[in-house]
Amino acid sequence: MDRSGARRAPRLAVNVDHIATIRQARGGREPDPVAAAVLAELAGAEGIIVHLREDRRHIQDRDLRLLRETVRTRLNLEMAATDEMVGIAVASRPDLVTLVPERRQELTTEGGLEVVGQRARLTAVVGRLDGGGIPVSLFIAPEEAQVEAAKAVGASLVELHTGRYAEGRGEAAREALAALIRAARFAAGAGLSVSAGHGLTYENVEPVAAIPEVEELNIGHSIVARATLVGMERAVREMVERIRGARG
Repeated sequence: MDRSGARRAPRLAVNVDHIATIRQARGGREPDPVAAAVLAELAGAEGIIVHLREDRRHIQDRDLRLLRETVRTRLNLEMAATDEMVGIAVASRPDLVTLVPERRQELTTEGGLEVVGQRARLTAVVGRLDGGGIPVSLFIAPEEAQVEAAKAVGASLVELHTGRYAEGRGEAAREALAALIRAARFAAGAGLSVSAGHGLTYENVEPVAAIPEVEELNIGHSIVARATLVGMERAVREMVERIRGARG
């Protein structure tokens, strides 16, 4: 909260995966996701996100190593809950790990992590990461059962999947937003920190940014798409302005 007692606007964390996607299309060195991260931070981003996928379709192990050396805000590593990725996380020591579902044929992460049905496995993974001094967030659907399960397996944060809201229109979008509001309130009441992301754009971000319990918004594709036209710094500044405007 600020001095007036109002809650501060959510932090913006920028996912630079799609910078690496452009690079990998030609197999060269440009554009560099590490350089993009530096520009994003200079423009007001308070976190950098990368998803190191098992098939290494965009972010590479070298990117993660360099980002760990250069990120000055908070480095959030998204990853599947596999032994390989846990080992990489423990070795690279990001500021935060977000466990996400992962299927090789998907274009992007399609849904939230099914925590309820994987409690034993996720408890072990969260425990190993937490034991290495790495806080863990779970990327989940905005459902109370998933929030309760996230708390039960030891996560300290949850990221609410905003895809249904972002893709919805009219009444569907309003219902999805209401679900996000309920889940955010429930998670915060359970003692979990709350972030949100997936499919958020300059046009739809403000209602989610206005949810009082949401502390951080995680956005990648929309910012990178805008950056191809106006540059990374301007694209990030414009998103920060939208987020701050949502809470006056």
